[in-house]
Amino acid sequence: MSNKAETKSEGFLQCANCKKILFSVDFEQNLRVCPNCGHHHRLSATQRIDITFDPGSFVELDRDLRSVNPLEFPEYADKLAAAMERQEANDSMTSGTATLGGIAVTTAVADFHFMGGSMGSLNGEKITRTLERARESNCPAIVFCASGGARMQEGLLSLMQMAKTTAAAQRCSKAGVPFLAVFTDPTMAGVLASYASIADVILSEPRALVGFAGLRVSKQAGVGKVPDDFQTAEFAFNHGMIDRIVPRKEMRTTLITLIKSLGGGKPSGA
Repeated sequence: MSNKAETKSEGFLQCANCKKILFSVDFEQNLRVCPNCGHHHRLSATQRIDITFDPGSFVELDRDLRSVNPLEFPEYADKLAAAMERQEANDSMTSGTATLGGIAVTTAVADFHFMGGSMGSLNGEKITRTLERARESNCPAIVFCASGGARMQEGLLSLMQMAKTTAAAQRCSKAGVPFLAVFTDPTMAGVLASYASIADVILSEPRALVGFAGLRVSKQAGVGKVPDDFQTAEFAFNHGMIDRIVPRKEMRTTLITLIKSLGGGKPSGA
């Protein structure tokens, strides 16, 4: 099922879940959440940053970094260039610093619209730098996850990012620096199996797809009948993998409360 809110006509669009026609202005004011069924449509990294952090506080870092094509994978360079032009970003992950409730944080925000949020070498480098900056500055790290998994065009190098990011998260933990992960739709495969699952606090938006292999792959592997809510945030929450499911409208205030409670942060400019 698509998560796009499909345009119906000027000023109106259709919910990807319930198919109701929505007034676009109301839809945007509701943070791209359907007022009828509560479906959380996907956000770009820019949209996520705008609704989460203190206005004007986000400073993007690592923008000069670029992915390469180490395996000379066919058409990868063209697809990468097209995604960069379309999303006006250099990768599926945008990293930087910001303030949240006046508290300085480091952050990385994934964008599924950029090649499915796939985790290549640059994505892993940005996550690692975000966590290292948090450790060095004693600021909480907040990472918004949205990924279909590793970027196959980079082969083994993309899989190496699982170990690299996990090690960075462990160094944060040893330093006593809070690391918060927010699962958005979808959070799958290598991202789930690495840094995302070892955060100090794991939040998720409602009904986000959360799992390792897709349902079709599970069926092909001979996995037996699964519950109706299998590979959803609710299933993961009920089995202790997620700490709390937070609606989008409550995410900012919830994160502020958490970073104040966990400590490790400092007021902006301190």
